[in-house]
Amino acid sequence: MKKIKIAIVGVGNCASSLVQGITYYQAKEDKTLEASGIMSWDIGGYNPSDIEVVAAFDIDKRKVGKDVAEAIFSLPNCTTVFCADVPLTGVSVGMGKILDGFSDHLENYPADLRFCKSAEPEPNLEQVVETLKTSQVDVLLNYLPVGSEKATKFYAQCALDAGVAFVNNIPVFIASDPEWANKFTEKNIPVIGDDIKSQVGATIVHRALTDLFNKRGAKIERSYQLNTGGNTDFLNMLNQSRLKSKKESKTEAVQSLLGEKRLEPENVHIGPSDWISWQKDNKVCFIRMEAKVFGDVPINLELRLSVEDSPNSAGVVIDAIRYCKLALDRKKGGVLYGPSAYFMKHPPRQYTDSEAHNMTEEFRLGE
Repeated sequence: MKKIKIAIVGVGNCASSLVQGITYYQAKEDKTLEASGIMSWDIGGYNPSDIEVVAAFDIDKRKVGKDVAEAIFSLPNCTTVFCADVPLTGVSVGMGKILDGFSDHLENYPADLRFCKSAEPEPNLEQVVETLKTSQVDVLLNYLPVGSEKATKFYAQCALDAGVAFVNNIPVFIASDPEWANKFTEKNIPVIGDDIKSQVGATIVHRALTDLFNKRGAKIERSYQLNTGGNTDFLNMLNQSRLKSKKESKTEAVQSLLGEKRLEPENVHIGPSDWISWQKDNKVCFIRMEAKVFGDVPINLELRLSVEDSPNSAGVVIDAIRYCKLALDRKKGGVLYGPSAYFMKHPPRQYTDSEAHNMTEEFRLGE
């Protein structure tokens, strides 16, 4: 089976978990029944270990110029190391385009906890496109920090110009923006987006509970989802000006399940709450739901969920990559609606998770 060649924009914690996972599951090729943590082992004949990193971009001076296998363990990365023996890839991390990918407030924090900008010359669009072409990239992954609107659109255009599929893991709207979606359709290039869901994270759990309440006739009146973490993602999101699309993405993922019973804005709060440095890549989520059941009698639910954020994300991205490659093999471009709805918080079309799962399976089977 041919390898799926990927390029990564942003060699942070999520990229670290993904690259570790490619090696980790390679050792389990003959023991698939023991390989926990994978939603789909085979997608179009592609297994997790069929993914190969052939290009990468970052702006941190501690990563630029290093082999990807070394960069994923460099500061400020702080996620769990579950596979320390990642072999050298022979691929050096290239300097990326900064634009709005760096928030100035980060300068107020210790270097070990934040990004440190490299002084290397930034590439222009033509240079990034040339790298993608010469590396024969199939799929470009966007792992930029939340709020990187200009930088995300820069790399989305690079994907279009290079003819490579695009997986948009952050809440900048590309697949869910009709103008950008049309660009991918016109060039017959697959795109999955926007804003990755975790395997079992705050959004998917909140959605499942919302769906449960709704189907059981419990009328939800108020709900919140508060999240804390200690990685660079949460540190970056202390800048409230970068959070508009993130809050919209997470809120809509829950509200979309309520249909005509959508909550008024003052009765729902969903979004990042604070950065606690010692939590590192551990994310703690607090969900509260207030509802009325039979006889308008109140019911309240409170839940605390603790997850390692980046492996939780990588377990979904590893499938999104393979669905993009399957679309490329079938010469199917534009938004992949089923996978986008199943894997992302803010797809262009929202479905229940059961509907999205069935659509994704139908796509995998070619139905």
